[in-house]
Amino acid sequence: MSELATLARPYAAAVFKRAKETKSTAKWSQSLAFMSAVLSDKEISVVVDNPKVTKERLSALMLDICQGQVDGESANFLKLLVQNNRLTLLPFIAEIFEAYKAEDEGYIDVEVITAYPFSKEEKQKFASKLEKTLSKKVHMNATVDKSLIGGVLVRAGDRVIDGSIKGQLQQLAKRL
Repeated sequence: MSELATLARPYAAAVFKRAKETKSTAKWSQSLAFMSAVLSDKEISVVVDNPKVTKERLSALMLDICQGQVDGESANFLKLLVQNNRLTLLPFIAEIFEAYKAEDEGYIDVEVITAYPFSKEEKQKFASKLEKTLSKKVHMNATVDKSLIGGVLVRAGDRVIDGSIKGQLQQLAKRL
């Protein structure tokens, strides 16, 4: 998986650079997300992986499916990926692009897993504390996992803050 991310990084960097030049990061974000969603479909992935399907037919199919969702530059990028046999990198390219976009706009996507659901007020307070801790604007996605017993587990990029009872018990078990 890290090999794929390594291969995807130059494409994502080039797309992000172009998006910044043309002031179209939001448009590129939507296009990449849509193309990634198309590739995640099982029927499409079978066609993409089929060696009997020519690059021209695959390009035509993808452009037909994405019609109206991608502009000229995005379509050219899609053709480039097909011609270079890099279409399977698209989800990684989209993910890395979003990380570049978040860094540029000064926010971070944070996944918060709690044992019990946040109230609206608690969610706002927690988000503001995370913003102070991480020194960035936070886009928080909160989910519930009863197996945590209590507390929260926070994932912000490569940083993990485990304040869950389950995590504390696991740490205690390791020490013993």
